[in-house]
Amino acid sequence: MSSASQASDLASFLAPTARPVKRKDIPVATLKQWLRDMMLIREFEIRCMQAYQDKKIGGFCHVYIGQEAVAVGCVAAIEPKDPLVTAYRDHGHALARGMAPKYCMAEMFGRIGGCAKGKGGSMHMFDRANNLFGGHGIVGAQTPLGAGLAFATKYEDEVINRGKSNRVTLCFLGDGALNQGALHEAMNLAGLMDLPVIFIVENNGYSMGTAIERGTTRADRIISKAAGYGIEGVEMYGMDVVQVYDAMKDLADRCRATSRPAFVDMRTYRYKGHSMSDPRKYRTREEEEQYEAHDPIGRLEKQLRSTNQLTDAEFESMGDAIREEVRECVAWADASPVPGIEELYHDVYVERWGPYTGTSLPSMLREMQ
Repeated sequence: MSSASQASDLASFLAPTARPVKRKDIPVATLKQWLRDMMLIREFEIRCMQAYQDKKIGGFCHVYIGQEAVAVGCVAAIEPKDPLVTAYRDHGHALARGMAPKYCMAEMFGRIGGCAKGKGGSMHMFDRANNLFGGHGIVGAQTPLGAGLAFATKYEDEVINRGKSNRVTLCFLGDGALNQGALHEAMNLAGLMDLPVIFIVENNGYSMGTAIERGTTRADRIISKAAGYGIEGVEMYGMDVVQVYDAMKDLADRCRATSRPAFVDMRTYRYKGHSMSDPRKYRTREEEEQYEAHDPIGRLEKQLRSTNQLTDAEFESMGDAIREEVRECVAWADASPVPGIEELYHDVYVERWGPYTGTSLPSMLREMQ
């Protein structure tokens, strides 16, 4: 949408994705944890913006403010064994997946204490222990990896372990990746080979500064692109963590059971620019204010307060603890040494990877049939 039309047509952008929530019995402790997780991501990103302006962070920096419900809700809907891969707006996914914030901040600072020893930076968050496979800086480049991860887990479950495929891969991308050939090749392969991968488009309406309708056909219904590959498409409202979890849990369970791919149009909004260098001149303040009324943190806070499950004191205490935690992360990252020159020669090449060593692709395909 153009800036003017998106502001005036907010209801039509978000409303088609709203649906009644089936799961009414989510424990209060879980809802409070989700609130805390989103608040942690928000505070972490605010401090990243400050550190970037203080020249503590180099390169590009893309913050996740406004989209917190997507990462938190989607991660809650899957299992720890399920792989996850994403694009360069990845700090929120890393924290939602369970990465220690100090390791994430140290990576932002390019320090040896970071998750990739300071060699990846803002756009390349990796956490093998939590099955997070990046953070990738090339638009759409993570989508073939998402299909590949789904292929690998299916092969391992069915061929190596002689069981049923029981893992699902989440592959996040922005709406700017919709026209990349790599995505369409990945979707074609996923549909053809029954790969259990869910492509989640975090549709915030803009590819950098270009409104989605100016660069993508059928911008009002992008799930039609998946239909051409025989892939199920689902629209979701991404500004409410409970709705994200509810809808994604159904879809992830279905993909796990059928070992089939899916495609999600996750309607959301980023409150800041595409990156720290973006002045946001392509958007009006009126548009931004309309979307800020849908703030996922404010929505869940209001929901808990309305049922007397969250007090003022509890919310303030939660905020104070999070701010202190992130301040400590900044101090820890700042004190971590920069990588030595020898790190250029480490983590470059791997000779083996588990059961796949020495197995050719044709033989893998034959065994999976």
